[in-house]
Amino acid sequence: MDLDITPWLNMAIRWLHVIAGIAWIGSSFYFIWLDNSLRPEKDEKDKGVFGALWAVHGGGFYHKKKYLVAPDHMPDDLHWFKWEAYTTWLSGFALLALMYYWSADLYLVDRSKLDMTNLQATGLGLLVLAAGWLIYDGLCKSPLRKNNALLGTVWFFVLLGFAYGLNLVFSGRGAVMHMGTIVGTAMAANVFFIIIPNQRKVVASMLAGQAPDPKLGQAAKQRSLHNNYMTLPVVLIMFSNHYPLLFGNPYNWALLAGFAICGMLIRHFFNRRHKNDVHYGYLVAGAAVFIATMVFAAASQNGFAKPQDTGAVTYTQVKALMDTHCTMCHATSPTYDGFDAPPAGLILTDKAAITAAAGRIYDQVVVAKIMPLGNETGMTDEERAMIGKWAQSIK
Repeated sequence: MDLDITPWLNMAIRWLHVIAGIAWIGSSFYFIWLDNSLRPEKDEKDKGVFGALWAVHGGGFYHKKKYLVAPDHMPDDLHWFKWEAYTTWLSGFALLALMYYWSADLYLVDRSKLDMTNLQATGLGLLVLAAGWLIYDGLCKSPLRKNNALLGTVWFFVLLGFAYGLNLVFSGRGAVMHMGTIVGTAMAANVFFIIIPNQRKVVASMLAGQAPDPKLGQAAKQRSLHNNYMTLPVVLIMFSNHYPLLFGNPYNWALLAGFAICGMLIRHFFNRRHKNDVHYGYLVAGAAVFIATMVFAAASQNGFAKPQDTGAVTYTQVKALMDTHCTMCHATSPTYDGFDAPPAGLILTDKAAITAAAGRIYDQVVVAKIMPLGNETGMTDEERAMIGKWAQSIK
């Protein structure tokens, strides 16, 4: 039995990443909802209670309270929400390393932008992740921390600068995926370096019979709120590698900005709604930004992907290009090292299959220019233009 462990490992890590991400996002959304839904109780006897909430679920009633700083005594059982975040980041980084660093020449490096070795590309990627966290953490510790809206705006433009710069040196897919990792790293680091340590300090103060510092809880809550608004853009990037119309666009940095604004507006709508302060304008604005971003994406894509005037292109010419650049992977028995089966189950060895896949070929070869992988076969722009003209002619 010839078992190729790499794709199975990729699937297992990706599955774990999705599961952990659901758990982290679910708990994050729940606690933001809970915090926004707390209401004062008139007969509340406990000191320092900020608010409480009654809820019903699974056939039972729940009564939840939030203390402004901490209760007057430490409970015997205290649950910490941290491993959801840690597991999401660890599995995500493992997936990044397995796909984009181990195979940087195929998925990360674009030699038409910057000719790098795998080691150089990996080093640059790691440097960017560290720089993102250091800049964000510095902003949160600067005077900007007193104004969440202003801090968020500055961080947004920092991320926009990262997205623009990464698109100049990495492949489109690699650049977009690193943007998700920058934000995801900041979110997980918030939990690891700020939220959990601050909570531990509060617990330690209580056990020592001292009054906890309220600033610790305030800083932890601020980082948790930031994570809440960064979640939807990160989720978009998690599955963006399936959509060349996003990462393959030369203005993918601008598209990410538009979709991020859309996600944050929609998240803000729900955060306000949980406080019974409904403003549908945020929801409408989010939808408007999404539509505007989609229109811009289509316009810019048509501009850069429009095939050159290569004259009439026949199937025979396209078949020759497929044989030269594609069938070493996309065949019943691939000859390319590392593939035991055709990627995505796509076989490009006969006319019916090639014609049926014309749209997918156009997206991957002409629009996103990510195929052939790493352009190892040296497909030229003229050849891409020929494939593009043929694909459009049979739509």
